[in-house]
Amino acid sequence: MGAGTGSGTDVGAGAGAIQTFPFDPRASVSGVGIQIGPMGEGGPTWQSRAVPERVHRVDFHVVMLFTGGPVTHMIDFADHEARAGDVLWIRPGQVHRFRPAHAYRGTALTMQPGFLPRAIVEATGLYRYDLPPLLHPDPAQLAGLRHCLEQLEREYVDTATLPPHLHTAVLRHTLTAFLYRLAHLAAGSAGRRAVEGADSAFERFREAVERDFARNHSVSAYADALGYSRRTLVRAVRAATGETPKGFIDKRVVLEAKRLLAHTDLPVGRVGATLGFPDAANFSKFFHQRTGLTPALFRAGMG
Repeated sequence: MGAGTGSGTDVGAGAGAIQTFPFDPRASVSGVGIQIGPMGEGGPTWQSRAVPERVHRVDFHVVMLFTGGPVTHMIDFADHEARAGDVLWIRPGQVHRFRPAHAYRGTALTMQPGFLPRAIVEATGLYRYDLPPLLHPDPAQLAGLRHCLEQLEREYVDTATLPPHLHTAVLRHTLTAFLYRLAHLAAGSAGRRAVEGADSAFERFREAVERDFARNHSVSAYADALGYSRRTLVRAVRAATGETPKGFIDKRVVLEAKRLLAHTDLPVGRVGATLGFPDAANFSKFFHQRTGLTPALFRAGMG
C-alpha cells in the first residue's frame, strides 16, 4: 500500500470549496493506477473537465513533460513558466490553474496514490512538497527522461503481450525507473545531492498532519497517537525538514488558510472554523503572527 494522497482533509467542503478532481481508473488502460498521453485538446481526462483560468486540485500526482511553450502555470500562488524541455511536477492537493488547453504541448503522466509500494514512494520523494515543481533538465537528463517516458507509454498501451498482473508489475517497474530520474533532477534543482528516504517517524507524522491538520494542531497529540516520544518526533521532523513539528503543522495550516482565502468566497470566520479555530479572533491572530497580514488583508491583496 502506498502513501496517502497528500490532499488531506476535504477542508472547505460545500459551498465555496475548491473543486477537487479525483483519479479516474475507468479512464486508464485496463484500469491501472496510471494514465499517460498527450497534453492539450483530448489530453488527460481531468484537464478536459477543468475550466481554464479557474483553480482546482487533483488527488493524484501529475508530471508534464513539455515539447512546446511557453506556458505559465500557477501552483500554490507561484507562477511557473514552462518551455519545451521543461518538466512540471504537481503533487496531490496542490492548488493549480490551467491556461487554455491548446497552449499545452507534450506528454502528461498521472499517478494514483497507492499504485507504488511505500518504499518506492519514499525513495523517490513523491511527497516532497519542499522540492521545486518546475524542473529544467540538461540535454542528457532530458534524453533519459524522454526514453523512460516513451518506454512507459509503450508498456502502458501494450495490453496483449502480458497477462494483467504482469502488465501491472512491468508498469510499476518502468514507472519507478522514471521517478528515480525525476527525483534526482528535483533534488539537484534544489541544490541537494540526492533524495533520501525520510525517517519512518517523519513519514508517519507527515501523513497524520495531512489527514488531521484541520482538527489537530498539537504536537503532543500527534506524538501520543503515533506512539513516539515528543523528543523522537522533534528529532525526526528536524532531520527531514529543518523545522520543528509545531512549525511544520503551522505551515500546513497557513497554506490551507491561504488557499481558502484566495480561492473561495468563504467568510474569514468560516475559514478559521474549517481549520480548527472556532474563534475568529484566534484565527486572525494565528494567521497574522505567521504571515504579517490579517486574513482580510491577505484576501484583499489576492483580489
